[in-house]
Amino acid sequence: MPLTTIPNELPAVHTDVVIFTVQEARLDVLLTQRRHQPFAGHWSLPGGFVRIEESLEQAARRVLAEQTGTRQLYLEQLYTFGAPRRDLRARIISVAYFALASADKVGNTSHDNAWVAWHPAFDPPLLAFDHGEIVAYAIERLRYKLEYTAAAFQLLPEQFTLRELQNAYEVILRESLDKRNFRRKILSTQILEATDDYRYGDHRPARLYRFSHEAKFEGQARRLFP
Repeated sequence: MPLTTIPNELPAVHTDVVIFTVQEARLDVLLTQRRHQPFAGHWSLPGGFVRIEESLEQAARRVLAEQTGTRQLYLEQLYTFGAPRRDLRARIISVAYFALASADKVGNTSHDNAWVAWHPAFDPPLLAFDHGEIVAYAIERLRYKLEYTAAAFQLLPEQFTLRELQNAYEVILRESLDKRNFRRKILSTQILEATDDYRYGDHRPARLYRFSHEAKFEGQARRLFP
């Protein structure tokens, strides 16, 4: 039967964005502290209602811009969360996204606003609504993507050392990786380009690498670390 009338009460559509970064050998997620009920004072994911003129992705990128100052981050739709009573104020369906950012792009976000802060993704504070479930699902997706994509590169600056790349894998997988085996496998994928630059410190200089734009993003790192 064709729809001839629009019901007066329809669900509202919301988007929540899980923004990950790696800093200080830890996977962090960006959270905002709620100022109003429900859950006043609790931490939650940044988000907002989808406007009439926006697509879902446009709404998610607007949230990114509001919280990080840029829309140009890796962004992927995660899942739709629509339990009838997930928000007691109204029937609200959330289309969740997750974003990956290098710390040099958004690492200082929380310094400008006391209501926005980075928290450990594996051990966040008690979150409002079903946002704890959303974060856990996003972590699962990110860990899975490490098996078949070069997703970890999105969490690094444009140039990085092999040690920094291995660190990103280790903090997400939560396990130590053999240095020699990791380097052999990652270099064999041909998704890296060696640069002429080095990072200098207390030890011998470390060559800087970058992601090869000619390599396919999907599949080049397939089953590196199952």
